[in-house]
Amino acid sequence: MTKTQKGKGRFLSGNEAAAEAVRLCGPQVIAAYPITPQTTLMEKLSEFVAAGEMSAPCKLLLVESEHSAMAAVMGAAMMGSRVFTATSSQGLLYMCEMLNYVSGSRFPVVMANANRGTATPWTIFGDQRDSFAMRDSGWIQFYVESGQEALDTILQAYRIAELPDVMLPVMVNIDGFTLPHTYDLVQVPEQKAVDAFLPAFKTFNKLSLEAPKCMSFAYGPDYHLESRCLQQKVFDEAVGVIERVDEEFYGLFGRRYHGLADTYRCEDAELVLAVTGSAAGTTRVVVDKLRAEGKKVGLIKVRCLRPFPAKFFASLNSPQNSCKVLGVLDRNISFGLEGGLYTDAKASMYRPGAKINTLGFVAGLGGHDVSKADIEVMFGKLANLAEGKPEEEHQFIGMRWA
Repeated sequence: MTKTQKGKGRFLSGNEAAAEAVRLCGPQVIAAYPITPQTTLMEKLSEFVAAGEMSAPCKLLLVESEHSAMAAVMGAAMMGSRVFTATSSQGLLYMCEMLNYVSGSRFPVVMANANRGTATPWTIFGDQRDSFAMRDSGWIQFYVESGQEALDTILQAYRIAELPDVMLPVMVNIDGFTLPHTYDLVQVPEQKAVDAFLPAFKTFNKLSLEAPKCMSFAYGPDYHLESRCLQQKVFDEAVGVIERVDEEFYGLFGRRYHGLADTYRCEDAELVLAVTGSAAGTTRVVVDKLRAEGKKVGLIKVRCLRPFPAKFFASLNSPQNSCKVLGVLDRNISFGLEGGLYTDAKASMYRPGAKINTLGFVAGLGGHDVSKADIEVMFGKLANLAEGKPEEEHQFIGMRWA
């Protein structure tokens, strides 16, 4: 494909950028319940619907709860409609039951989740405990760094979800409040370019009087295992689909995100830090600073939690790779163990005789700032481990007290 114009530059918040993407994709049904910091996204979409500015006729449903929102879009998807919803924090947890129904039924629902910490203690501020708690619900999960990536990833999410060989729901996670309420210059593509990238939604997985079928059915023990194996197989195949769609997107719009994971200055890096979401921007600045000081550091930006970039992390153990110590920054914690991203990265890297040491960090919970100084502390601890100095395997960074 030849590249088209990147789009018109506009000053938008992350929520507004996500809303622009949804407008361009033209869902026929949107259902949501307001919750901070998602609310302004749905307010913008309601303005688009009321003004007739959606790219396709759209029905906006204001429901009584997040559980109802997911039930509503599932029902609309069951009738063959392109759909969208959005939520955050406790709202996502309230959807938990329906998330599994949607994924098991193979409905390509797209949802934006404005990441926010979960109670108790109550907080309206951001971390990723909400979405990490739902990582086993059968949804593809993306984590974005910027408003631009939020817009682009929602466009990609519809394309990925609706492909006949995928048909899985997709959750696009946007770090709150860092991204939903922060304004930046965002390139909004033209409608004709989006239409060339995202065809009209057609599906065989719907109810029809002409071809009656049973949906959301029950399986007995004889076939339940087989059904889950088939679901897992689709996630395995989705890895290649995500990478291919990202390349197609680059061909049309001139922007790419390298599929499941991206790297920065890792070619000869000995100390590498893996992060998700908005922390990638801060880490990139610190990597440049430490590189100027002669330190061989690099960044891995994990874009996709499910399917996980397992082969990518396994490749770090290859003899050609210069990495000596891998650090993983989590904005979540699985109580009783460690950060969820750290667990997945270690499991993917494990091989008998693996040469790379690992170190896990938890920071930025409940909106706690992850500063450049914090990132430098993490790289310092990775350096200590590389030099044979003892470090605890899993650490909290930025604590107010020792």
